[in-house]
Order: sequence, then C-alpha cells, then structure tokens
Amino acid sequence: MFEVTVDAGFSSGHYLRNYHGKCENPHGHNYKVRVTLHGKELDHSGLLLDFKELKNVLRPVVEYLDHRMINELVPFDTINPSAENLAKYFFDETSKHISGLTGGRVQVKDCTIYETDTSAATYYA
Repeated sequence: MFEVTVDAGFSSGHYLRNYHGKCENPHGHNYKVRVTLHGKELDHSGLLLDFKELKNVLRPVVEYLDHRMINELVPFDTINPSAENLAKYFFDETSKHISGLTGGRVQVKDCTIYETDTSAATYYA
C-alpha cells in the first residue's frame, strides 16, 4: 500500500454549542489540516497522486473555512464545529473529488485537524 500526505493551514473562528467552559465562547485557531491518501497501485508516472493535484483538491475546502466564523457555514450551522467534526468534513469533501479524479484507484485514508501544535483530532472510515 502506498500513501501520500499533504498539509494545509487556515485561520477561523468558532465556538462549541452544548459545551460548558471557555470554548463555548467565540474564539479562533490557526488550524492545520493533514490529509493522507492511500492505494495499492501507482499511476503511469509512478505516483499515487501528484502532491499538486491533492493540494488543488484541498484548496477550495480550506478556502471555504478560512477567515470565517465556522458556526455560520453549512454544515456547521447545525453541527458543532469541533475538531472531530472538522476532520470528518475534510475527509468527506476530499473523498468526493479523489475518487472521481483517480477512478477509485486512490482513497482518502484519514484527515487530521490540528487546533494547536499539540491538540488534534483524526477521522478515518
């Protein structure tokens, strides 16, 4: 099995609903997202997927959240914008494009959201 990973960053605000503590108040993070793909076969160039292509898939997802109040954006206007839910969101949004781009040869293995350098949540299916 082969894997490729890219990181991206964005800055956003959020607050947690149904939470009692500091994070129930609006605050911000300089997030980092890490997306890892995996697959058994390389393409004709010997690549699982060009890093540039993965970054292009990730870019609109990052731009949608960057410098915004996440709670005001679909689907986070109804679900809590926790690191766990953000990790699943990135997994789902990236998966939609990767499968079509590679004809199913490559899948998203996992997505990790770092709220800080020392705190992260990962989603995988």
